Amino acid sequence: MSQLNIVIFGLSITSSWGNGHAVTYRGLVAELARLGHKVTFLEQDAEWYASHRDMPYPQGCKIILYKRFSDVQRFHLARIRSADMVIIGSYVSAGIEIGNWILQNSPGVVAFYDIDTPVTLAAIARGACQYLTADLIPEYDLYLSFTGGPVLKILEDEMGSPCARTLYCSVDPSIYRPETRAAKWDLGYLGTYSPDRQPKVEQFLNVPASQWENGKFVVAGPQYPSSVVWSQNVHRIDHVPPGDHRSFYNSQRFTLNVTRSDMIRAGWSPSIRLFEAAACGIPIVSDWWQGLDHFFVPGEEILVAQSTEDILVYLHNTSESERKSIGYAARKKILSAHTSAHRAAELEEYAREALKKPALSKSAYSRGRAVWRKP
Repeated sequence: MSQLNIVIFGLSITSSWGNGHAVTYRGLVAELARLGHKVTFLEQDAEWYASHRDMPYPQGCKIILYKRFSDVQRFHLARIRSADMVIIGSYVSAGIEIGNWILQNSPGVVAFYDIDTPVTLAAIARGACQYLTADLIPEYDLYLSFTGGPVLKILEDEMGSPCARTLYCSVDPSIYRPETRAAKWDLGYLGTYSPDRQPKVEQFLNVPASQWENGKFVVAGPQYPSSVVWSQNVHRIDHVPPGDHRSFYNSQRFTLNVTRSDMIRAGWSPSIRLFEAAACGIPIVSDWWQGLDHFFVPGEEILVAQSTEDILVYLHNTSESERKSIGYAARKKILSAHTSAHRAAELEEYAREALKKPALSKSAYSRGRAVWRKP
């Protein structure tokens, strides 16, 4: 197959500080490069990421850091016009302006990659989304969504997307893999603080810790307010860089997955942390959301909790052989369908499908966008 020239505007690929976007983009572009495609990644040089840049030169792509959108307009128009596909990610600063400008200037496929689909749609409904508008959704040739299930039908039938497809999160199994090491903690959680997740972090980790004084627990992630009072046997880590995620997961007997409320309402929204832990062969205890059983078989590949008591039962009553069996079954599922290589192949397929469509879409006419589709 011929090489594709792909340009991505993303929140960050150089810094994983307080976001799950970077790890997703790193795996995706590395695998696209292995497929022979050329990838350029444009990232705003934001101060909060610049001071926590844990991978300034990711594999598989050319990195361009820009200060402001006007710099992109001045220096990178030719790059946009020569691309077969341009992708704008969620949470990109000035994403609405960037999207409109790219739609006016790109002759290739223009896609929106939503790593936060339910959050995005909820923000649009409130009139509070800073990177996408309802009017822009029909203009994008392709809407790539971290969330599947009914949301795809909403995007096409109600929001007007000409083509909504899943591009779930993924992991690199050569990085996320089991390790033999003594467990430091009985239950751990990795995630940036979020007000809507915190009640379940309390219910599923902090309260069980207070009820099992001899248990060892850990919560890792930035932005937790000082007002949160942790049980004395909960160890806090402010930030675990991606290079240390594998050892962090493999130092737990069980790991906790907690889902944001918008994702629970939408369903079909696996998180990057869920897939990372599974790839490491660590048994996961998760809250329930619609579609979870599409990704993992409850009781065999994942454990589902609805109460503090469920957590304590899993921690006290799961035998070591059962624990290992659940973890390795989850890893097998990840290897079969959810690696970065799977996602790169899916994106390639979507891009080639879109490039074969008729030369001028209705949406392109509405914006005065003359688009020549490459055969």
